[in-house]
Amino acid sequence: MKIFEWMAELRYRNKILYQVGLIHLILGCLLFIPLLLDARHVMGINTWIKPIKFCISVGIYCWTFGWILFDLPNSVKWIKPMSWAVGVSMLLEIGIVIYQASRATRSHFNFDTNFDSLLFGLMGLLIAINTIVVILAFILYLFKKPNLDKGYLMAVRLGLAIFLLASWIGGKMISQKGHAVGVPDGGEGLPFVNWSTLGGDLRVGHFLGLHALQMIPLFAFLLYKKTSLSANVRMLATILFGLVYAGLVSYLYVQASNGTPFISVG
Repeated sequence: MKIFEWMAELRYRNKILYQVGLIHLILGCLLFIPLLLDARHVMGINTWIKPIKFCISVGIYCWTFGWILFDLPNSVKWIKPMSWAVGVSMLLEIGIVIYQASRATRSHFNFDTNFDSLLFGLMGLLIAINTIVVILAFILYLFKKPNLDKGYLMAVRLGLAIFLLASWIGGKMISQKGHAVGVPDGGEGLPFVNWSTLGGDLRVGHFLGLHALQMIPLFAFLLYKKTSLSANVRMLATILFGLVYAGLVSYLYVQASNGTPFISVG
């Protein structure tokens, strides 16, 4: 499928989340302009890197979630409200992230002023709304039985489950008011992602887990398209891949919780 045909299919499947995802990805590209012109830093990196990362990640998420919602049976009447809930919450969140970046201050775990605390609290509410929608999608995928290839259906279920595991890791970061373990937030980190190279960083497992929503269904899709394996074998392979993926996310969480960096430099 060519890129424009694929995008047309995305738009057909879920116009709301297609447009929200496109807005995020366009914003992510446009933010490279202030990245090149603005030398201010926040927590050790250029102030515009974080909103760029969020725009790309959230744009991909919106497109993926819209694609997944389309495959639910027609009897499910909540697709449009779920799409609006995710779309609006993600737009408001990226608005806060960009606004705080423009002020060269943190968007997450920022309690410096009452206003900063209010914005972070609002972000927490928006993420909670999104998480509730994902939980609902997971329940619908368990009990509504979409008419899909068995391996691909299992992949979506596993992707949603691991996404929720990653959301739980996000909750742990909120509870400890930061992402680093054993060192302060904002120290030396890997290029662009800025994952700590001096101590544990819960963002690593959080990131990998969130993108299970793309990686596991993509694995199942490639098995379906590129191999002649039977449906049962493909489903078993997908389950194994999902379990390994979940194990890796869990390992990265434990590693970070013990204060060990994902990659130690120097």
